[in-house]
Amino acid sequence: MLMQTHETRLAALRQELKSRELDGFIVPICDEHMSEYVGAYAQRLAWLTGFGGSAGSTVVLQEKAAIFVDGRYTVQVRDQVDESLFEYRSVPKDTIGGWLAENAAEGALIGYDPWLHTRKWVEMVQTKLERTGAKLVPVEPNPIDAVWQDQPEPSDAQAQVHDNANAGQSSSEKRAIVADWLKSQGHDATVISALDSIAWLLNIRGSDVDHTPVALSYLIANDDGTAELFIAPEKVTPELSQHLGNAISIRDRAEFSGALGALSGKSISIDPEYGVAAIAQLIEQAGGTVSFDRDPTILPKAIKNDVEQQGHRDAQARDGAAVARFLHWLEREAPSGEIDELAAAAKLKEFRREHGDLRDLSFDTISAAGPHAALPHYRVDEHSNIPIPPSSIYLVDSGGQYLDGTTDITRTVWVGPGEPSDEMRDRYTRVLKGHIAIDLALFPQGTAGSQIDAFARQFLWQAGLDYAHGTGHGG
Repeated sequence: MLMQTHETRLAALRQELKSRELDGFIVPICDEHMSEYVGAYAQRLAWLTGFGGSAGSTVVLQEKAAIFVDGRYTVQVRDQVDESLFEYRSVPKDTIGGWLAENAAEGALIGYDPWLHTRKWVEMVQTKLERTGAKLVPVEPNPIDAVWQDQPEPSDAQAQVHDNANAGQSSSEKRAIVADWLKSQGHDATVISALDSIAWLLNIRGSDVDHTPVALSYLIANDDGTAELFIAPEKVTPELSQHLGNAISIRDRAEFSGALGALSGKSISIDPEYGVAAIAQLIEQAGGTVSFDRDPTILPKAIKNDVEQQGHRDAQARDGAAVARFLHWLEREAPSGEIDELAAAAKLKEFRREHGDLRDLSFDTISAAGPHAALPHYRVDEHSNIPIPPSSIYLVDSGGQYLDGTTDITRTVWVGPGEPSDEMRDRYTRVLKGHIAIDLALFPQGTAGSQIDAFARQFLWQAGLDYAHGTGHGG
């Protein structure tokens, strides 16, 4: 019988931990590739707690548990997660390591899945636990998977070729860049696990994660320009094999761990932010040497060639026209009070489709009316859907994925027929002034975004106001 309540799921997990002689376990929203968005099979946190946000973690001990989210989800976590089961904790004020140091018993064994955390994270949390004598323990297979009876399988959707005509550069040219970097650093190969990096390097796309055109896979790129792609056989088409050519060996994704064990005597580069702890562990156990370096595709991927730049312009123009049509429609129809959040999101998608070449949305459209407009990353569904009230604020954050580019645009608009209050005008103006301040700011090369963040917040601070998340976009 399937476990329908989060209370029974939590109890089942605790029993599983007890059978493995573990005192606790850490559950993040993450997959083996450290992806921001994950497939249904990796939604372990949502299954256990009910939390549907895109970032968060929970720590489960035998007698208590806590869920950690940032300011974007302060309201959402309280709507979705039972406080009698999970304490609410706010990131970055509260940390997993700090909470465990205060709540885990002396000498406690706290499990973690080494395929869902980086070594850097493991070392950071373990440092926090040192004073209690508690210890992090790598656990395989994941205890959640052992009790999640109807856990979905990873997507078996076929990978697709991204033509050179749209990429502007062949995979062989890109692999040559990586090979040159490996030689300059004295490495034999790099393990690339970030799905978007693999997609860029090989000029392939997929549909294994909602609204993210990637294919579940791993890649070992060598210093001679060759590579090994580890991907489920059912995802490989004749067209894909022909596209990849003889320089890329296609192997079953299930063989990846064994391939890492064959890297004895090799110097292997891994990205510290995307390479999970298990990868480094397997290489080192085999006698290989691990060097933690930034993924060598990240900078080349960020430098857009002429074809990509033109594609981005075309996608923005196409998408902008669709959004302009939507805003005109909204201005005309919404004051009636007969348009709800779901209907507005559907209409915007319809306009995007009419302009052609729409492959998917960039993410689930944030169509937020009235009080929902104050919830960062609000996701409308049949349960939360409300009509857009006349004389209110409406926020839409959305984007389209096209063959030649991806968009992301936010607009906050007033829905008539009435006029916004003085308070609304004041808050909107302060946010707008912050955006203008960022746009006009001059700063030296090497300045980080966090260093100019105060430019955007200063006008809110002057009124004793702030927002509990990163500075973004909109207007």
